[in-house]
Formats: sequence, C-alpha cells, structure tokens
Amino acid sequence: MSAADQMVVRVDDREARSNVVAALQQQAGVQVIVQRLDIGDYEVDGRLLVERKTLPDFALSIVDGRLFQQAQGLANAAWPAAMLLEGTAADMAACHMRREALQGALITLSLIFGLPVLRSLSPEESARLMVYAARQIRATARGALPRHGYRPKGKRKRQLHILQGLPGVGPARAERLLERFGNVESVLRADAGQLRDVPGIGDHIADAIRWAVSEDPGVYELADL
Repeated sequence: MSAADQMVVRVDDREARSNVVAALQQQAGVQVIVQRLDIGDYEVDGRLLVERKTLPDFALSIVDGRLFQQAQGLANAAWPAAMLLEGTAADMAACHMRREALQGALITLSLIFGLPVLRSLSPEESARLMVYAARQIRATARGALPRHGYRPKGKRKRQLHILQGLPGVGPARAERLLERFGNVESVLRADAGQLRDVPGIGDHIADAIRWAVSEDPGVYELADL
C-alpha cells in the first residue's frame, strides 16, 4: 500500500478503550492516534467527523440533553460529519425508551441539523464503515466518483444541487441557504457574517465556504511585460 493510501484516524481519548479502536488498529493502512478532540469521537483522514454512540448511550443522551449539543457542534464543523449508531434491536429494546422519542431524535438529527445517521451492528462494523466512508469522500475529492450524469430538473433543484457542492453543505443546509438568500449568486457573494446568520451554518462552515468561493485576483494577474 502506497503512502498516499495511508489513513490517519484521530480518536478522542475518552473513546480510547472502545473496541472500535482495536478494530481500527487491525485494518491495513490505518494509523490510530489517540488525543482529545474538540468535536466528535473520531476524525477520519482529516475529512470526516464521527460521533459514535451505542444504542443505550444514544437513548441516555436524549434524556440528559447531550445529543443535540453534540449535534450542533458537528453541524457547525467545516468537514462532513455524521452520527454513528451502533448496536442491535435487542440493545435498543433494553433501553425502554418510547419509539416516538427515538424517531423524534432521528428526525431532528437528519432534517434539522442536516446530519446523516449511519448504523452498524458491532464495533468491527463501525470501524469498517468509518474508514470506507472516508475513502469514498477522498475518492470524490479526487474526481474519481462522478455524479453519473445526474441532471436535476427545474431551476430550484439545480440551485440546490450547486449549493451542495460547497464545503459542509448538504441538502438541509442548501435549502436554508437558498431560502435566506434567494439564489446561488447571492449565496456566493455573501460574507462570512451573513452566512453565519443561517441556521446550521456556524463559523467553520461559513469560513470554509468563503475560502472555497473567493480568490485573490492578484494570483491571476500577468506580470508587466
């Protein structure tokens, strides 16, 4: 395996004893570094943030309010972020939480915060899933995963499709940006302060968007002849 294929996974030190860490260390080409992370439990390949929860901890975090605080941090991150739920139906049944409460939390995570919710059955599957997701993101960044000729019909759908190409912007954030600014051009012209006023667009994403769409014009000026 070449050096370019190597992957670094930074693990929050509070996850150090997780079986996921042991599973990551067994994967070829994966280097695990344990340190304190400000956001999430796993920073994968400098491209993906993951907050991992066993199903019992997921239920407990709904009750004590941690879940949505953590979700807000992930939603404001400059990188793609996801919530990873690990466990079986039996684990969830043991939590004795109403199904409606769990569904409400999942709706809030996915539709309000714009966070994808990934599922795994075991620590080993969690490790494989995170690495695979990061490799997919890496491949997309290199242009190896084209959009397969997808052509959204209608102007609004095309605008949302374009906005989802911005850093940290998924379907939910694209909707909010378009609703606030009215068109793609206004989004691209907005300054960081205006972007931060949009729900779900925090400092990191606002700065990442401005970095992606702006450029010093002097870079392209021809030298005097």
